[in-house]
Amino acid sequence: MPGTLFLVATPIGNLEDVTARALRVLAEVALIAAEDTRRTSHLLTRYAIQTPTTSLHEHNEARKAPSLITRLQAGDSIALVSDAGTPLMSDPGQHLVRLAIEAGIRIEPIPGPSAIIAAVAVSGFATQPFMFLGFPPTRSKDRKAWFVRLSDTSITVVFFESPHRIQATLAEVQTCVGDCQVLVCREMTKLHENLVRGPISVVLQATSLDTGELTVVVDLGHKPDLERTNALSDEQLADELSHIANELKISRRQAIQRLARKHGRRPNEVYEAVERAKQLGK
Repeated sequence: MPGTLFLVATPIGNLEDVTARALRVLAEVALIAAEDTRRTSHLLTRYAIQTPTTSLHEHNEARKAPSLITRLQAGDSIALVSDAGTPLMSDPGQHLVRLAIEAGIRIEPIPGPSAIIAAVAVSGFATQPFMFLGFPPTRSKDRKAWFVRLSDTSITVVFFESPHRIQATLAEVQTCVGDCQVLVCREMTKLHENLVRGPISVVLQATSLDTGELTVVVDLGHKPDLERTNALSDEQLADELSHIANELKISRRQAIQRLARKHGRRPNEVYEAVERAKQLGK
């Protein structure tokens, strides 16, 4: 009989946040495939689990997955874990899971901690529905497409971000959708857990987001006060249009459409205001 591939959720910080079932499975399988065996070893040592581990990360998954499938077909059961939380949520393992499905191998999820669910639950924003967008891309073209998707969304959105990019990303979010309410969760369940809430403009002033693991929740179901933003002068709209076009590297027409959505105005109104500002500047 083939073995079973277990997808085991592990703590996102506090090592007490692991289920009894997860510990039993990790102790009983023949092998644990871990994103980083050094990080997983902290959990295994804490609970005296001696199951051997092997690394499975984004740089070796394509090469190692077939050999793991061979072991599963031979009868060994394997547990897949990520560094923290539920496997495959912006973590390696999708290729292995797909191969296991194709091979007819049983795949069993062992539910547990998830930074995504924890952040949305504590945000106070609407939870039905919400959208998870992973990490914002770093390459210009992909990043532009990511923000287009974000600006076209009107529900709660959650994503991950690194400390050295959080300021730039939040500033771009504000440019795209306005000064929405956000929650930035830093080091959830750990000793120095910190939850920063408020409009993006306020959260951008926080000095505690330059280290640690960050999960961001944005309330796109409630846009900023349109009556207040409609009061912008022609010159202010023209300046903001220039900023959006330069920041996101998009066409003037696309920037006008974004600005119109942000301030609840028709694109023609924004265009006419910008043209008036241009004439006054001559």
